[in-house]
Amino acid sequence: MRTIKTHIREFDFYNAFGKLGFKLNLKKMGFLPQWIIFFLDLSIIIFSANVTYILLKGLHLDFFASGSLSLFLPIYLMSNAFFFWSFNTYAGIIRHSSLTDALKLFFSQSSTFLTLIGLNFGFLLLGKPKLCLTTGLFISSVLSFSLLFIYRIIIKQLFDRLFLYNKADTIKAIVYGTGHNAIAIANALKSEEPRRFQIVGFIDKNNENSTKRIADLPIIKIKKNIPVMMRYMKIQAIIIADEIVKKEEEIEIVNDCIDNGFKVYSAPVVFDWNDKNQISKGVKNFEIHDLLERKPIVLDLNSISKKLKGKTILVTGGAGSIGSEIVRQILLFEPKKIVLLDQAETPLNNFFLEINSYNKSIETICCIGDIKDNEILESIFIEHSPDIVYHAAAYKHVPLMEENPIQSVLTNVLGTKNVADISQKYNVERFVMVSTDKAVNPSSIMGTTKRIAEMYVQSKDFRVKELKDNSQTKFITTRFGNVLGSNGSVVPLFAKQIQEGGPITITHPEIIRYFMTIPEACQLVLEAGSMGEGGEVYIFDMGKPIKILELAKKMIRLAGFTPEKDIKIKIVGLRPGEKLYEELLSDTAKNLPTHHEKIMVAMEVCDEHEKIKKQVTDLIRIAKSYKKEELILLMKEIVPEFKSLNAEYYFLNEEVSA
Repeated sequence: MRTIKTHIREFDFYNAFGKLGFKLNLKKMGFLPQWIIFFLDLSIIIFSANVTYILLKGLHLDFFASGSLSLFLPIYLMSNAFFFWSFNTYAGIIRHSSLTDALKLFFSQSSTFLTLIGLNFGFLLLGKPKLCLTTGLFISSVLSFSLLFIYRIIIKQLFDRLFLYNKADTIKAIVYGTGHNAIAIANALKSEEPRRFQIVGFIDKNNENSTKRIADLPIIKIKKNIPVMMRYMKIQAIIIADEIVKKEEEIEIVNDCIDNGFKVYSAPVVFDWNDKNQISKGVKNFEIHDLLERKPIVLDLNSISKKLKGKTILVTGGAGSIGSEIVRQILLFEPKKIVLLDQAETPLNNFFLEINSYNKSIETICCIGDIKDNEILESIFIEHSPDIVYHAAAYKHVPLMEENPIQSVLTNVLGTKNVADISQKYNVERFVMVSTDKAVNPSSIMGTTKRIAEMYVQSKDFRVKELKDNSQTKFITTRFGNVLGSNGSVVPLFAKQIQEGGPITITHPEIIRYFMTIPEACQLVLEAGSMGEGGEVYIFDMGKPIKILELAKKMIRLAGFTPEKDIKIKIVGLRPGEKLYEELLSDTAKNLPTHHEKIMVAMEVCDEHEKIKKQVTDLIRIAKSYKKEELILLMKEIVPEFKSLNAEYYFLNEEVSA
């Protein structure tokens, strides 16, 4: 059955206008032309003057002198028209009328009133009767302003309620916060088209203003906790718009709400109140990285700046998730030149276009090349003479590298050896390698190749120290766990699976991982790279390990769904080479604190450089000869703690002792 609103939205004039009939769909109708609004406003002015005339006539007073209508009316209309034009009152879109429009109307009517008062005074000075009664002029101005503003508000409300605002399509939400930011967010969302939220009120965390109202919405007092209040009021979502809320408090609110089935949205910090469209776009679903219970990182900016300012920086894997963020962080310290090296053409081009818009004064060079190609590396170092190298290029997908161990060795071991050797050859000041927690007690090909790369890099620095040559390159390794949102992270995979309606696939119900955000990891890489004296393996404080099953459930709730009801969770079994948990330290290593609370030094045992160099050379030779079984055996010899979880894949039915 069609509703009255539907009939209003689409009124058929065919019967009334015969062959000229058409359907007027107000929902799809554009904005009224400005000239129509202008003449509507003038009509209101004429109506107000008539009402004033009738009111004064009833009191036996004349609004204007008898016989002077032909003079008064043109002056009255022209004055109003001139100030409508001066203050541009007719240019606003009526259905978006705001306080700004009200002020324009007020100033235009005040200016008209003062102008006509001045004309009255001028007529008196010339010895002629006043143009109009001052009291009548005041009544007419007040009435005109009121009607002009009221008709705009009526149209705005009618348009909202009849054509834009369908409660069935909106989310009933409450705004957390009562400050300027919260008010700006609420106003922007109320003007949004199409409207996503029905804002029902504000939450004052201090419960101090529960008797007051903001933007004609109540400030709701919390007697128990937020989810209980939301359930009682049948509210579906909360928008966190308090810009000074503490991180711990925010996380507690979000966790409470999503655990109770309520949607949670984050809001931007508002700088431009007039840009309502941009403000409303900033109101988004809370993302999983917002819930990491981690303290903000405090960097030694002076130390990092001394190492990077005015220097030429080479970043391998510069278009990858880690490499690109390292570049973004480096740009803040005003280097002389940044050289991006990557074999992926399109990502590198896209990233170059992005950073080129940040700071064009810093020279940025894009080099397409593979770190396995020594000649390309040599040409880059000769041409650009980098002072510092951040080596982030690597293969890192564990299951994929289990199926491609040769390529894993060639990229992660040979590639690292090439970059490290050439860095030393051309007297690079610092070589900072980005490693992974999967290199600790590795159970996979990827993790083992990264550990071998660590050992090679560390042994080079020990060799430098043996020679007591302080002028040579300092080799530094950084090691951390999973990074939220990086290529290979479960978070983008889960987000895609949720978007597609599920199921979310999890390898094991008990699997846990350490997580940190990409910016956080890269900030610590820069910090460790600046403090290192060479030979260190820095490990980062990854916080508490997170159970992947709980991560998946939380992401489902953040998306507004119910786990197992709306989005299924499917256990698919551990993938080749995958462990239930990752470690940051090997069984034989100890860690020492540094001046930074989030960075520690792993005291790893390392063989002499010549021994490791020979082993690595043999490993690369075997990889190039495509002898897979022999390759794995040598990897086990180099890294005795390597316990493959996929041995049968390489050796068929032969059991190989770890």
